[in-house]
Amino acid sequence: MGTGSTAKPTSGATTRLDPIERRLLARMPLHAITSVHGEAGLRERLLPEISAFPAAQRARALAALELASRLHAQDRRQREPYANHVLRVTIRILSHYRLTDPDVTCAALLHDAVEDHAEDIEPGGSRQDALAVLASRFGASTAGLVAAVTNPVYEPGRDEHEQYREHVIASLQASPLARVIKASDFTDNAVGLFHTTGPKLVKLASKYRPLVPVLRKLILRPDTPLTPDVKDKIRRQFDNAEDRFAAISG
Repeated sequence: MGTGSTAKPTSGATTRLDPIERRLLARMPLHAITSVHGEAGLRERLLPEISAFPAAQRARALAALELASRLHAQDRRQREPYANHVLRVTIRILSHYRLTDPDVTCAALLHDAVEDHAEDIEPGGSRQDALAVLASRFGASTAGLVAAVTNPVYEPGRDEHEQYREHVIASLQASPLARVIKASDFTDNAVGLFHTTGPKLVKLASKYRPLVPVLRKLILRPDTPLTPDVKDKIRRQFDNAEDRFAAISG
């Protein structure tokens, strides 16, 4: 945009984009869309990516988006609505990774839903109950992928970061498609550290840094359903993330 633009960032989902702004979305980095247009721009960016889905699958993806938006409506991620993160993770898979799988799309939109809002999905229920609801609404494959990327309930007396790494390694080794969701989630989190301040910055860096070589190796495995150029792009992004974590951790 020109230096004379008066456009202001927005986090709402009701902003109207004019035709020129809408055309530019496909060429803008995801965090630039976030800064300029907020959740509304990210929603607009998602729609063309799912437009090629069969009607029933497109409706399923939109239903997953609306459920995720409702569940995360009051959640914040530093200076932005949490829905922005969910949208970026999903758009990155569809556009940058070129994986146009409706099950993966729905799971990406809902990847934090059970971990953060199990009781909102199934009042009074457990995480397993919430996953059963997702399976009934979006299919067993989608629910299985959500389960694979849902962090464990941590055991008292054990290091949370160690438990997190153990879960990631075990679940992603067994699920090639879940690796793709986690790669996008991790990429968004790594970039997001530049928008984080205070004591949480070092804590997150120490949590994520040991995962970089693990995720890099998993993404590069032959059974990960991504093309070689996409895998190489993710590898470079992980290398950059490792440098960022090193700068933070010292």
